[in-house]
Amino acid sequence: MILPRTGIGVDVHAFAPLDAPRPLWLAGLLWDGERGLSGHSDGDAVAHAAADALFSAAGVGDLGTHFGTDRPEFAGASGVSLLIEAARIVRDAGFDIGNVAVQLVGNRPKFAPRRAEAEAVLTIAAGAPVSVSATTTDGLGFTGKGEGIAAVATAVVVRVGDGTRPTAG
Repeated sequence: MILPRTGIGVDVHAFAPLDAPRPLWLAGLLWDGERGLSGHSDGDAVAHAAADALFSAAGVGDLGTHFGTDRPEFAGASGVSLLIEAARIVRDAGFDIGNVAVQLVGNRPKFAPRRAEAEAVLTIAAGAPVSVSATTTDGLGFTGKGEGIAAVATAVVVRVGDGTRPTAG
């Protein structure tokens, strides 16, 4: 019997300091006019949480294992490129991806108007359905005070056959 496996990923980033501005990349999209997030890569908390949930579901480590700050080649990397690579690693470990769901927590940017666009970009990156919802914390905590953004994701994967995947060619 093949049972699905679930994983959880969490990612949190503070907004970049005003004296060191960065563009805001979130859910695979550039948000013009919005203050960016600090981080080793682009700070895309939504894409990072999705990747971490995939790693968790497959039992192949976490974001730091694969893309940690000790890996200079990932400095400034896009969250989408990390999600693409995470999906490849999970598939190479013998899993198919069922879906990923991400909850964005933050006061800004206003997410709803770009939800479909973000979901399309992330779905292509993961090669599986990705849904994103957003909420605020009603002024509580660091996200409520506008200090940063958090994202929590869940992923479902299923082991394929004996854990090996056929190669093309």
